[in-house]
Amino acid sequence: MKKKLYAILSLVIIAALLLSLNVSWNKANGSTSQKVFKVGLVTDVGGVNDRSFNQSAYEGLKKAEKELKIKTTLIQSKQMTDYIPNLQKLAKANYDLIIAVGFLMHDSVVTVAKQFPKTKFLIIDSEISNLPNVASAMFREEQAGYLAGVAAASLEKAKFGKTTGKNVFGVVGGMKIPPVDRYIAGFKAGVLSEIPKAKVIIKYTGKFDDPASGKQVALSEIAQGADFVFQVAGQTGLGVIQAAKEKGVYAIGVDSDQSYVAPNTVVTSAMKRVDVATYSVIKDTLNGKFKSGIIYFDLKNNGVGLAPFMKGVPKSVSDKINKVIADIKAGKIKIPTEVK
Repeated sequence: MKKKLYAILSLVIIAALLLSLNVSWNKANGSTSQKVFKVGLVTDVGGVNDRSFNQSAYEGLKKAEKELKIKTTLIQSKQMTDYIPNLQKLAKANYDLIIAVGFLMHDSVVTVAKQFPKTKFLIIDSEISNLPNVASAMFREEQAGYLAGVAAASLEKAKFGKTTGKNVFGVVGGMKIPPVDRYIAGFKAGVLSEIPKAKVIIKYTGKFDDPASGKQVALSEIAQGADFVFQVAGQTGLGVIQAAKEKGVYAIGVDSDQSYVAPNTVVTSAMKRVDVATYSVIKDTLNGKFKSGIIYFDLKNNGVGLAPFMKGVPKSVSDKINKVIADIKAGKIKIPTEVK
């Protein structure tokens, strides 16, 4: 009986040793069975080739993939009816975090998040505060728009480059939705803070994926004397920049630094750091610090800002912008969020 007991005990010890050696070997060779953290990103109809909003989110995703060693997947929506099936596809594949880019995906995220309560979601640009598995990244676009408006008006006053002194400024929006209007409201307020009697022409194309319509609207504003056209229209805005380039006026980019699109045309860009927000929430989720509800990004936490100016812009304009930034951070400037 004792011999049997010793034999069983020996087998148990040997099995434990073999298991320990196997785990050590796996760790040394990077083959642990630890679950891979997966993040999926679904774009809106503008796609990652919009060179602004969706692209910025994608850059944040790729940075996280590289630095945090996670697995990522990109799905580009061709039309609005793609939103729900695209989100569901990632949820069914057990992705740890699913990112939806854009205000237009609000209802789709609510629907899918309720269907998959154990899956975490991040929506960019829309407020969803009542679901425990959804975080919303919101931006103070009006702050970036205001800086762009002050910059454009300051350059007009300084008779910079090709400006005519007519004090006319054009804005081309995509769809008339809150994030777009916050940019535009800020821009108009910024222009009028420098040139109270300036004319600010505001038009919408109704689309984020149609450069031809952006170009057409921009040309009409330039024909009315606009020295600067501010695009807030995603991929449609690429047509705005093209119109400015052809007519020899200045464009102001949006969401990301768009100077590379037309270096001698894009004087600066009102930046919304979607990449910062995307990376930040991915990292927090990976580290078990996911927080549902609304997260705000503004000048204070580097969530919005103004891209570097093109060459030749007077230092006085840069100094002016730095002062305005300080005043906004200090709460000395109140910026409207609705277009009037």
